[in-house]
Amino acid sequence: MAFGIDDAIGAGLTLINKFIADPMEKIKAENSLRKDLLAADTAQMRVNAKEATHRSVFVAGWRPMIGWTCAFAFGMHFIIIPLMTIVAIYIDFTPPLVAFDMDSLMSIMLGMLGIGGLRTYEKTKGITK
Repeated sequence: MAFGIDDAIGAGLTLINKFIADPMEKIKAENSLRKDLLAADTAQMRVNAKEATHRSVFVAGWRPMIGWTCAFAFGMHFIIIPLMTIVAIYIDFTPPLVAFDMDSLMSIMLGMLGIGGLRTYEKTKGITK
């Protein structure tokens, strides 16, 4: 499950409501929490923009590299290895089978796809500018 800014605000509000009794102090604490989270999000956006404009693929391409790696591993697991196994069986060769950690790959890949899906959902609902 993704943990977003709304979850952080919700967790912060739970703590504020638990430890601060004065309604005016609660409002001040909530505003401060929202301002701090917005500042952190804005700082991360600046870093992302700076990375994206960099000429080196090692700086600007780390996110695409993760996607390429997942796509390669997915292709190996579902296309290349099964075809190689069929060919090996056909020529009467028993290949050594290596355990493939699909759980780790799916965690990364579904996380990337889920984040992209959430962004698409926000765009279609008009939540973002």
